[in-house]
Amino acid sequence: MGAPEPGSWRSGFDALVGYELDDVSETEVRAHLDLRDDLLQPLGLVHGGVYASIAESTASLATVYGVHADGMTASGQSNQTSFLRPITEGTIHVLARRIHRGRTSWVWEVECRDDADRLCAVVRMTIAVRPLPPGVTLPPVPPFA
Repeated sequence: MGAPEPGSWRSGFDALVGYELDDVSETEVRAHLDLRDDLLQPLGLVHGGVYASIAESTASLATVYGVHADGMTASGQSNQTSFLRPITEGTIHVLARRIHRGRTSWVWEVECRDDADRLCAVVRMTIAVRPLPPGVTLPPVPPFA
């Protein structure tokens, strides 16, 4: 696995949240998010949307890595998130594993863990694979390690 070049894909919402990719392959991705107060809901727990959004970013980007050479792109189609235990501080550690690679969709299981390696949320992401729209170009995608 290998991490993408810093800044090459970290833009928009991912940059706003502070999400960082650590390692990317066609079948597995590792990422993390260092928590800040503005990512917590009023009870001091990580907001559920944070888990859902970093899972979608992780799975979407990994799918793009796998299909871009064929002139395709990817975006979230379905996101089913289950919250198992709260995180109140530290870092969310993300591990996404591809469980299906189809012609028009990929499916990922995403685990979100705390600093003690406890499973805190699980996400099933379905990613739509579609042709890249005319005139749209993506940043360079590094090869899988």
